[in-house]
Amino acid sequence: MIIKTEHLIIRDFQKKDAAGLLEYLSHPRVNCFVGDRLYSEESALAYIFHSSEDMLRYAVCLREDDFIIGDVFALCEYTDTYSIGWHFNKHFEGKGLAYEAATGFLDYLFRDADARRVYGFVEDDNLRSKRLCERLGMRCEGCMKEFISFICHPDGTPRYEDTCIYAILNKEWKNNKNR
Repeated sequence: MIIKTEHLIIRDFQKKDAAGLLEYLSHPRVNCFVGDRLYSEESALAYIFHSSEDMLRYAVCLREDDFIIGDVFALCEYTDTYSIGWHFNKHFEGKGLAYEAATGFLDYLFRDADARRVYGFVEDDNLRSKRLCERLGMRCEGCMKEFISFICHPDGTPRYEDTCIYAILNKEWKNNKNR
């Protein structure tokens, strides 16, 4: 699978992506991705080559040199509903690249994967991802208070996080694209 945008290529992972992947997933900045934390190139290679069959996971690379700057992923939960997410290297923030990648990926899901509905969970304090979802035309369908815990407080008790759900339907995506 290859998606080409103005500045990016979204493609299947390659072995050469391990070092770049390790760079941005060695310290996930969002607690919900603590489970994706990588500790070595070997763990990065395992991440690249051992995803579940229901998971679509692609490298986001700069078009000019094919350097990995992030990844996008989607889990098919029903025949036509996908839960999506993304990771991006902080050194490439503020340039519109996450928006460009997410737009290309949503186009792919709605056009080629026959998605009817796409949604994503975003921690309430993750302002960058919330803004990205809104720029993509996704609506906030609510915020679940103390929804889940990914980390613990220093005393070992769970730290529960407020989590928003953003979603968009295929017909809404197409309407937004036609404007």
